[in-house]
Amino acid sequence: MAFLFNKFQEAVKVLAKSCTFAKDPRQLQFEADINRLFLYTSYNRLGRKAEEADAEQIIEMATKASVADQQKQVQENIHCQMENFCTAMDEILHPDVNKKNEPGEALGQSETARRSGLSFAVGKSGPSTVCPAIQETRPLKSAEVSLRLKDLIGYTLSLKPSQIAHKEAGQGLFVNGEADVGTVIALYPGVIYSPAYYRYIPGYPRVDAHNTYLTARYDGTVINAQPWGAGGEAREVWNGLVVPEVRPNGQNSEKGTDRLWKMLSKPLEGIQVGRNSVVLERRNPLALAHFANHPAKGMAPNVMICPYDFPLTEKDMRTYIPNVPFGDPEEVNMRRFGSFWFRSRAKKGGADASVLKTLVLVATRALCDEEVLLNYRLSNSKRRPEWYTPVDEEEDRRRWS
Repeated sequence: MAFLFNKFQEAVKVLAKSCTFAKDPRQLQFEADINRLFLYTSYNRLGRKAEEADAEQIIEMATKASVADQQKQVQENIHCQMENFCTAMDEILHPDVNKKNEPGEALGQSETARRSGLSFAVGKSGPSTVCPAIQETRPLKSAEVSLRLKDLIGYTLSLKPSQIAHKEAGQGLFVNGEADVGTVIALYPGVIYSPAYYRYIPGYPRVDAHNTYLTARYDGTVINAQPWGAGGEAREVWNGLVVPEVRPNGQNSEKGTDRLWKMLSKPLEGIQVGRNSVVLERRNPLALAHFANHPAKGMAPNVMICPYDFPLTEKDMRTYIPNVPFGDPEEVNMRRFGSFWFRSRAKKGGADASVLKTLVLVATRALCDEEVLLNYRLSNSKRRPEWYTPVDEEEDRRRWS
């Protein structure tokens, strides 16, 4: 198996430099990332009984298949893993309906809607909404769920002081157990903002000034993990009720780009958030991707970001996808021109309305009882933190070109 992995690693290096990707820098980096994800996740799907001919066939596909086809295969590979994860979580948390409750195991949770963490993040409570029923689950603590998940899939995640030697590292994310290359290690939780709702991200326009738990996909989708925190101890309704009031413009302290953005993006008024309340499993052991640290100098990342479009038709899996969309994806479509996003005519029932645009972390090598390290790829157009050492300066430039 190690021999086959070495072949894949060599293919990753060669294809990343291929002239096939000689387009605009940002698109080049996106396609190179998809190519790597195609190789890693397809390798994972082969399993430990894979033969050399299987590996060579996948490498050949990576050189010939279009980026769109590779992207579809990556989504299928990730979704297959997510199905296995959700099945394991069901096994841990769902009571056996054919048996009576075990002694002392009082199943079920109150269906009275609690005010979610997201509602505090986005503002005051609005008109009451009908909350969906919360399915009965075993009353396990999150730590118990995590240990049982490790027994079923071979690994889980934990938070403890980072091994990165700088004062801002804080809590680090650690794999507890073993995971093969191409494995979905963690899910990025929180509130999903399409470009139409950027101005509603807390702290806008300087959204990252006091929030280090923001990340972005290539398609412009931003995920704010701050409201999720480290999860919770129950399955509960997690929804946004009302958009916060838009702050008035401050005294002329804004830079020209900020003023221009506000002129181009006049706030939408009276938009409800979370019209359909969502029941989410807050004890999700893998919903901790936002705690992964950037590697220190001399260290290498061991995971990479992968976009995952979760199909909302998979209702049985929804409770384990730790995300809530802000606003209605059908209300406003946005198109990008340079650095700005502009509204375009909305298309009812479009593809965006049928998926939840999320992110996961995928292992780029086999992991065993170690800290999860993610290349942050911070933009070089802004002053970087002192602790940040670029893993690949060229990749950083391409990502944010």
